Amino acid sequence: MSTPPLQPTSAAEVQEAVRTHRHLLPRGGGSKPALSRPHEGQTVLDMSGLSGVLEYDPSEYVFVARAGTRLAEVEALLAQHGQYLPFDPPLVAQGATLGGTVAAGLSGPMRQRYGGLRDFILGVQFVDGEGQLVRGGGKVVKNAAGFDLPKLMVGSLGRLGILTEVAFKVFPAPKATATLLVNFPGLEAALEALYRLAGSPIELYALDLQPPGTLVLRLGGLPEALPARLERLQAFLGRGGEPLSGEAETAYWRSLNELNLGEGALVKVALTARRIPALEQALGQAPRRYLSAGHLLYLAWNAELKALDALLQAQGLSGLVLKGATHRPQIGIDLGQAMGHKVTKALDPQGKFAQEPYAAQD
Repeated sequence: MSTPPLQPTSAAEVQEAVRTHRHLLPRGGGSKPALSRPHEGQTVLDMSGLSGVLEYDPSEYVFVARAGTRLAEVEALLAQHGQYLPFDPPLVAQGATLGGTVAAGLSGPMRQRYGGLRDFILGVQFVDGEGQLVRGGGKVVKNAAGFDLPKLMVGSLGRLGILTEVAFKVFPAPKATATLLVNFPGLEAALEALYRLAGSPIELYALDLQPPGTLVLRLGGLPEALPARLERLQAFLGRGGEPLSGEAETAYWRSLNELNLGEGALVKVALTARRIPALEQALGQAPRRYLSAGHLLYLAWNAELKALDALLQAQGLSGLVLKGATHRPQIGIDLGQAMGHKVTKALDPQGKFAQEPYAAQD
């Protein structure tokens, strides 16, 4: 039977929890339940009490916050100064936190413009498997740290330690945005246009594929320049498309941020656009969306996860289950490289954060 959750309010209390408990599972806002469901013998660390922005100087485009801080709080603060998180994290309305977003390595559609979460994290503070408080990176944009612990934490799923603080760089938000939905006769034509756009100098905040043949394109910049840029984009594609602007456009992307794609498990898959045709033949009717020029897939899977696991393995892809009933959220091929296992053993020699021993219960 799992023990009652602990609710640390300081890094020192996290250290004490690590020293006194055999197996621990940190949980933020619970927006990705497949990643925060405890196994037998695990003690949940409810990180909601370890929240709040610690430092933020808009002129430096950098902030430091505790790991349990909700993204909604961060975005509201940044918006007051015309800034935003360029990696466009999802699940904001569902209560996602900074620490959970880093651990799961989640980015959204607007990562197309500047890059994903890994490109914006500057520093981390975390508690390792021996209860030591470790700091990696820094809060300045340029730092000469040797081992890049902040980037290692992205997508680590808590295996390396329990995050207590994170530092991010931020960017000025676009003054205005506009979206164009462009339909093509089928997948092949849509992908051909996607390849052309990805290789062009056209600056897109989002370049998504909604199968089978719709591209969803988002522009950002000065409001007076957007109409002409939309016209140039349509001329480039040789198609008109359906424009979205104003509140309708804002509501469209806010809804997509919730990743309510359909019934069943919610799964993230990293890939490249060249893998899409083969994958599309295998996925059937599962609702899905390809983001960032085909480098990221979110899909809803309403069948046994074992079937999707086998499908991804056959395709040479790895998936992460964010929502759904499973004790083994990582499916498909194993991307745990030898170096990754060595780093895990170095930071957590007693296996306090390990997930592998529990996989057999699935």
